[in-house]
Amino acid sequence: MLGERTSVGLDVHARSVVSAAIYGVTGELRRARLTPSHDHVRSWVEQWDGPVAVTYEAGPTGFGLYRALTDAGIDCVVAAPSKLQRPSGDRVKTDARDAVHLARLLRLGEVTPVSVPSVEREAARDLVRAREDARGDLMRVRHRLSKLLLRHGIVYSGGRAWTGAHDAWLRRQHFDSRATRAAFESDYDAVLAITARRDRLDTAIIDMAADSEFTAVVRRLCCLRGVSLLTGFALTVEIGDWHRFTGASIGSFVGLVPSEHSSGTSRVQGSITKTGNTHARRLLVEAAWHHHARYTIGSGLRARWKLAPAAAQHRGDTGNRRLHERWVRFDLRRKRPVIANVAIARELAGWCWSLAIMD
Repeated sequence: MLGERTSVGLDVHARSVVSAAIYGVTGELRRARLTPSHDHVRSWVEQWDGPVAVTYEAGPTGFGLYRALTDAGIDCVVAAPSKLQRPSGDRVKTDARDAVHLARLLRLGEVTPVSVPSVEREAARDLVRAREDARGDLMRVRHRLSKLLLRHGIVYSGGRAWTGAHDAWLRRQHFDSRATRAAFESDYDAVLAITARRDRLDTAIIDMAADSEFTAVVRRLCCLRGVSLLTGFALTVEIGDWHRFTGASIGSFVGLVPSEHSSGTSRVQGSITKTGNTHARRLLVEAAWHHHARYTIGSGLRARWKLAPAAAQHRGDTGNRRLHERWVRFDLRRKRPVIANVAIARELAGWCWSLAIMD
């Protein structure tokens, strides 16, 4: 069947689509330059007789083309760009050559597909990533404001920064220079605006996490220390289908396994790969730090446990104890904390997987 079907490779861009089709019966190669209209692409694909399979690389254009072709009954695969095999001596890259390369790989069955999210999960993921962008923007503008004050010898010493007391202290600051005062007010107004934007996104995420298709998984994940409602929801929508992994492979997906170069009798392991989902990896690394402190079941954790099934509570308690014990062993071995935390994050990913796949 692979040899008889027509294999179509699409090099998709925002304003153009370059297509290449290898006819299944004769092996004839045909190329065309199309518009990014889904109807135009679909009509070009449907001109071929017999079964047709289409592939294009995952990228910023999203999955709209995949859904349009699939709805029309056309077999479509969204290829993982990092998994595409390319000859080491190939030094010429054009859109037309990329389309032909994709068609040939599809004909050989050498295309590794990505997991295409549902429309609902993609919308939830957009919400989570908007919140992540707001967090990053807030961190940067706070840094600019604090360093502006530091250059003028003004340092806050009343406790933790960015609290109500710290905000009142910021409002009391005065500058003789009109230019400095304008710069300070600009950065301070930016802090207030981005904080309000982040809070609005937090409210939207909390509302969706409380009543959506992701609610059950989120509540189970929240049985672990360091996994709040926001973190659990973000992990749920970023990972998607947890059943495509195992407890051992989930760490590789989020880039928390060591890189390796082995040949013959030598085996060399380096730093973690940092491949896969960057957002999920950051959340797991941050959550892993919470397992360093002595394990106590506080009011916040108990409140999250009440929303989860008894089996998930027991599983979460077991995982919390295990992860803290690993931290203790790392400390006894005088392991560097940042290295130990990555190992904890890798195991935490496995515990999250075990909770997510529970029925």
